[in-house]
Amino acid sequence: MLFEAGGAAADPNARGEAALVDNPPAPGTPILAVGKAAIRMAEAAMAAQPNHGDVIIVTNPENARDVPGARIFAAAHPVPDAVGIAAADAVEDMLRAARDTVLALISGGGSSLLPAPAPGLTLDDKASVNARLLACGAEITEMNLVRQALSRLKGGGMLRVAAPAKMRALILSDVVGDDLRTIASGPTVAPLGTSADARAVLERHGIWTDMPPAVMRHLDLEEEHAPLPEADNELIGSNTQSVMAMAAAARDLSVPRHIHAPALTGDVVEAAQRVAGTTDPGIHLFGGETTVKLQGTGKGGRNQELALRTALHLEKDRRAWVYLQGGSDGRDGPTDAAGGFIDAARLAQMRGRVDVEALLANNDAYAALQAGDALLMTGGTGTNVADLGVLIRA
Repeated sequence: MLFEAGGAAADPNARGEAALVDNPPAPGTPILAVGKAAIRMAEAAMAAQPNHGDVIIVTNPENARDVPGARIFAAAHPVPDAVGIAAADAVEDMLRAARDTVLALISGGGSSLLPAPAPGLTLDDKASVNARLLACGAEITEMNLVRQALSRLKGGGMLRVAAPAKMRALILSDVVGDDLRTIASGPTVAPLGTSADARAVLERHGIWTDMPPAVMRHLDLEEEHAPLPEADNELIGSNTQSVMAMAAAARDLSVPRHIHAPALTGDVVEAAQRVAGTTDPGIHLFGGETTVKLQGTGKGGRNQELALRTALHLEKDRRAWVYLQGGSDGRDGPTDAAGGFIDAARLAQMRGRVDVEALLANNDAYAALQAGDALLMTGGTGTNVADLGVLIRA
């Protein structure tokens, strides 16, 4: 119930309708929706202005479906593919043809879904960089700084392509702190940093020398850009808002509520210690987005690993507890699970069937949780505001 309340607070239809009810797009306005919530955000915009212009929707395959009057691109996430390249080409054509205003609907996942390699780079170059960033434990801000430096559309690139037309962007945040430069790599805002800053990220994580030669050459050349055209950017939903919605939903329960700040970020090992260290009885609510440094070959995602690691810390606690940790988009890493839903009984069931520590050491939280019937399976939710966690302690 609480996790569902958090997701409902980020419902793209409702948030989009609320933003457009008093200021709908003008007739003929082209609509561009990019991200995991793109379908439902686009439907809200199309309903607000039935006489809209062209509509392009770029989203992940799990959320993709036909929308009458729109061109749909089901692009890969988190590592970009050829469908994303085709989508980027179509988006650039739309932006160049615009004469007045473009309505851009931006949500999390857009970085990988809309790859537009900078001149001299290929899709394989971008995919290689993405894969290494995901594996090294880089935080989302670091990843998107690098992505911006390697892209034609990220870091304000859409504004340059569309000029002199203007852009109005409605943005659903999947990042802690809601920095618009980081959400979907900031296609309608200024970049997070320079090419030199991007190289520094890669060096800090020890993967600079693993970069394709074309990427190294590109980041060593700092380009001069004219000032970015202005855009009308509006935040319409966020992780913080979803955590507060979970708290509101818990108000009717006769137990204490604890909203934890700051959000869970950084390495999943430290985050698990923090969650398990909450000793007060009642409902503990968490938002955020952690990272995992891959050292094994197993299957899982940051939410599954956080759920399992937290459970191991709580295993010897004599009080009853239950912990749910999941991605608001319904997908955790390259799996069909949103995260984990675990208590002492499920953990005991796991131990009777598998070597939990061995699986965890291989980054195989999926197999461990599956053995205890502890996978959180929601299916694609059509939205994305990062991760939500609920720990209940007696």
